[in-house]
Amino acid sequence: MKAGNFFCFGHRGARGHEPENTLRAVRKALALGANGIEVDVHLADGHLMVIHDDTLERTTNGKGAVAEKSFSCLRSLDAGLGEPIPTLAEIFDAVNRRALINVELKGPATAEPVTLLIEEYVRCGWRYEDFLVSSFDFAQIRAAATLQPALRTGALIEEVPRGLAAPAERLGAWSLHCSKKCVTDELVADAHRRGLKLFAYTINAPDDIAAMVALGVDGVFTDYPDRVLAFLQGQNSIRR
Repeated sequence: MKAGNFFCFGHRGARGHEPENTLRAVRKALALGANGIEVDVHLADGHLMVIHDDTLERTTNGKGAVAEKSFSCLRSLDAGLGEPIPTLAEIFDAVNRRALINVELKGPATAEPVTLLIEEYVRCGWRYEDFLVSSFDFAQIRAAATLQPALRTGALIEEVPRGLAAPAERLGAWSLHCSKKCVTDELVADAHRRGLKLFAYTINAPDDIAAMVALGVDGVFTDYPDRVLAFLQGQNSIRR
């Protein structure tokens, strides 16, 4: 499998190397060769803030709920190594069309502002294909797709659903994002029959990387893009 045909998403940037969901992590993932960047977004004080948890304690020096804080408060916090919590627009600008940007919707009211921001970038010369919007909350995915049918969406799951990939197909999703424990030959084949990409998360260990590639997934989310890309390059060397 060629690396160019496989999506290697830097999970929250390259969080194995740099503080997660920061510009440092995103730039590191790009430098390592990731062709996808995954970040998480919450809405706070009218701003799209890139942070995974709905509270601040784990990843910053702040306390309390993200949604209850002002923009100036959030920007004053240290998200690791002196990095501020970035806005989603800052992530877009850092990537600058060098990788597919997967925005995972975390908050309950993020679909509309994320879609509107993407539309702003498309008006400036970007393409809808530069973005992928995903969530465990299918209502948010439906909302984004209703607002902009050209937008690619991804359905996140932790367990294999009844009907395999059928729920994602009914949702109109472009891709199905599965916990590694869910990925089977049957699910991959079913997703592909329905025209869906299948991406697995979070794939860091060498054995897991090899297993996912062998199962035929279309890409993985990883904290260590360098490990995934080294594996793919090694496979290509063997085939030569």
